[in-house]
Amino acid sequence: MSRMCQLTGRGTQTGNKISHSKRASRRTFAINLQTKRIGGMKLRVSTRALRTLAKAA
Repeated sequence: MSRMCQLTGRGTQTGNKISHSKRASRRTFAINLQTKRIGGMKLRVSTRALRTLAKAA
């Protein structure tokens, strides 16, 4: 099961980890996924998508 929102398709993003001496190395930012029951189906949805759904309802 991949770390991807089943509604929006958003997944992990990449960026730089900056050390104290300002050296940059690559890192990943994991998406905040929550398991919610929407429309009778159990979905893994990002919290950003849940906020958007709450705004639309």
